[in-house]
Amino acid sequence: MALTPETASSLLDAGLDPGEVEQLVSRALEEDLGGGIDVTSVATVPFDLEGVADFVARAPGVVAGLPVVRAVLEIVTDDSVVLQQPTADGHRVERGTVLLTARALVRSLLTAERTALNLLCHLSGIATLTRRWVDAVDGTGAQILDTRKTNPGLRALEKYAVRCGGGTNKRMGLHDAALVKDNHVLAAGGVAAAYDAVRRLFPDVDVQVECDTLAQVEEALAAGAGFLLLDNMPVDDLRAAVALAAGRAELEATGGLTLDRARAVAETGVDYLSVGALTHSAPVLDVGVDLRSV
Repeated sequence: MALTPETASSLLDAGLDPGEVEQLVSRALEEDLGGGIDVTSVATVPFDLEGVADFVARAPGVVAGLPVVRAVLEIVTDDSVVLQQPTADGHRVERGTVLLTARALVRSLLTAERTALNLLCHLSGIATLTRRWVDAVDGTGAQILDTRKTNPGLRALEKYAVRCGGGTNKRMGLHDAALVKDNHVLAAGGVAAAYDAVRRLFPDVDVQVECDTLAQVEEALAAGAGFLLLDNMPVDDLRAAVALAAGRAELEATGGLTLDRARAVAETGVDYLSVGALTHSAPVLDVGVDLRSV
């Protein structure tokens, strides 16, 4: 079954491509079914038995991925109906909160359950962790950024989950912004040479330059770089880099950041903290499905 206009619209509103989500969900379901059927449900559940499934938070957190759950349900069955969605992506929820309720044939609900939960728990875990970082720097003016450290095939969804948690997306890939890192500097023969090479060949692309030292910060600023990544710098050096930039460039602290020192880093005056752990190490938010009769 194709996605309903309502679900497609909700995905578009989230900045997600409905066609890409449909393909991803279909691949995930195929991975589970292997071209066959759900043998347990077919064996144990009458073919015409209907039921209601409540997706329930087992722990407090921030929700992300409800439109994706709806996509899973619609692809598995042509008779699934979302009866209630009392919350929405980006909302904080408590343990016991019903996130979404669906009515369908029980076989279909059970077939869809694991794929739906895999995505919902993972994305909500990212949103929940992101919110913790956002809360940690609240009031400093600094924003929390994600990175390209995402799971293959899930980048759009994972970066969406970061937005649900109040974070900000950095570049989506290698194509939409240039990031001059240490290996590029080595290959090009210096920070200024690498920056100039990118600017010459791609004049309309934003160029970000990674700096490991204050000397490199000075070199990048002199070359005209407007966005600097301050990699693994101690707090005192971050503060010094802010003074050197004096508003001429946006500054991002990156590398080795931990939640317990996030505020101290943000208070140096940097504009951003980038956190790879948001997507590569977020624990899932525990969500379960409670099945009940019609």
